[in-house]
Amino acid sequence: MADEHQFIENGLQRSQIDEFFAEELGRAGYGGMDVAKTPMGTQIVLKAEKPGMVIGKGGKNIRKVTRELEERFNLDDPQIDVQEVDEPDLNARIVADRLANALERGWYFRKAGHTTIDRIMDAGALGAEIVLSGKVTGARSRVEKFNRGYIKHNGEPAQEIVDEGQGVAVMKLGTIGVTVKIIPPGAKLPDDFEVEEDANPEAVEQIEETESVEDLLEEEPEEVPDVSEEADAETDAVDEDVVEEAAVEAVEEEVVDEADDEDDEAVEEVVDDDEELDEDVAEEAADLVAEMEDDDEEETEEE
Repeated sequence: MADEHQFIENGLQRSQIDEFFAEELGRAGYGGMDVAKTPMGTQIVLKAEKPGMVIGKGGKNIRKVTRELEERFNLDDPQIDVQEVDEPDLNARIVADRLANALERGWYFRKAGHTTIDRIMDAGALGAEIVLSGKVTGARSRVEKFNRGYIKHNGEPAQEIVDEGQGVAVMKLGTIGVTVKIIPPGAKLPDDFEVEEDANPEAVEQIEETESVEDLLEEEPEEVPDVSEEADAETDAVDEDVVEEAAVEAVEEEVVDEADDEDDEAVEEVVDDDEELDEDVAEEAADLVAEMEDDDEEETEEE
């Protein structure tokens, strides 16, 4: 058989043995058990409020339980050790069974819950929680909780420190589940701390004291420079720069305008010269035309 299946088989067998003890030893105040397999057989440690009822007269009851364990669960040579519970009000399994019996006898759930949790805290517990789930007072099921002190719900402390027990109350309207969680007195939680009264801590070097706020307030305030004068000086400086830049731009514009005027005059002179040349060419052309006409007239006369 694989290891995983073996773990499942061991857990199932353990839960079945626990249910068997709860049925057989309920009147004796069954408070849980521990099972350990040894080379000599199976060692079972029972916790009960009334060990005498578990053992029976002359050991009759314990022998009967041992025989049934061998037959029903195939345990090899089971050895049962019965231990008495010192404080039943700090055993979650016993408290859950008591509360379930109180509900079955007709106790109102609020009275039973508050009474039970007060007894747990009076016994010295650091914290406790009771959860009732089911048809508590009507046709609809709901959950009721009662809390006192400090309780852990998850992590390693919840598994190792918190004692948890379940019980079932069979009512006319249906069953009511009872869950009880108790942190026993003296349990050391990971977030606990202690304050040592006679401790001698090492001396800490003190930083030199600087001027306090009161000393600073008593001193006369330093003169604050006039911001308006500085602003005026800055504006004056800015105005001078602006004026200088404007003057430079005006001079540059004048130079550019003069250069443009000279270019225009040169162009006009060139245009005038061209007009004079055109007139001379026209006169020469007229003279040539006149000469040609005179020549034609002479030729006609000779003919």
